[in-house]
Amino acid sequence: SHSAHELRRLLGSGELSVMPCCYDGLTARLVESAGFEVTFMTGYGVSASRGFPDVQLVSFGEMQDSARTIAAATSLPFIADGDTGYGNAMNVRRTVEGFAQVGAAGVMIEDQKQPKRCGHTRGKDVVDRDEAALRIRAACDARDEIDGDVVIVARTDANGVLGFEEALARCRLFRDLGADVTFMEAPKTVDEMRRYCDGVSGPKLANMLEGGLTPVLSPEELQEIGYSLAAYPVTLLSAAAKAMKDALSHLKAGTPLPADALLPFPDLCATVGFDDYFRDEVRYAAASTAAEIL
Repeated sequence: SHSAHELRRLLGSGELSVMPCCYDGLTARLVESAGFEVTFMTGYGVSASRGFPDVQLVSFGEMQDSARTIAAATSLPFIADGDTGYGNAMNVRRTVEGFAQVGAAGVMIEDQKQPKRCGHTRGKDVVDRDEAALRIRAACDARDEIDGDVVIVARTDANGVLGFEEALARCRLFRDLGADVTFMEAPKTVDEMRRYCDGVSGPKLANMLEGGLTPVLSPEELQEIGYSLAAYPVTLLSAAAKAMKDALSHLKAGTPLPADALLPFPDLCATVGFDDYFRDEVRYAAASTAAEIL
């Protein structure tokens, strides 16, 4: 697909791509309008937008529906969060195929046990290395049988459970199996981040979760270390939640919101797409009038 080709172009550019994460049509539009070139559909955000924590209470069908919405809202390539693949290797194949069908440029598959959870929270565990390998092999097979373009991001959470060396070995194994991008979740120090990038071939993803387990570095520092993608999984969600809680506090107290707390209404209308709609409405209205005259 065009979006997968574009994602592959970015990965091959030698430059770090900053990747704010989206979780619905509005956040996807905002990322694109801010000038970014790629986004990631975060499972944390999709879960939160449906009223749940990120502990795999949201089904594949619901995640696929969110991916469909995001694909319709933006022309940016985006990576879909495929979690554990929702079952065995055959489920992983269907997950990759399903996300590709609705427009995802890439799919991330991870090695947590089910039900998985946010990689920066307590209680997570991982499957053994053989089962992890089966998931990634199935994902790569699905990619190759679709068209070979969909980018497979292989994630391991082993660092927080089995230690850095096991996580490093899994990333190397995932590359050998054909993963396009590896993602070692939650390295705890800059030294671990550097050892990972030095020790594994191919593009690598950094997860910049504010307040999480991994040091949050600048894009320049991440590129120097060797990363290709920098994901910001909760930045938009956290900023929006704080703004909404502040607004609700003012409403509850009966006090006016600060002038800079809200977008001017015309800007809000433009943000959600009214300007685009009105432009097309005029164009089609003109065409209809011309047709009536003829």
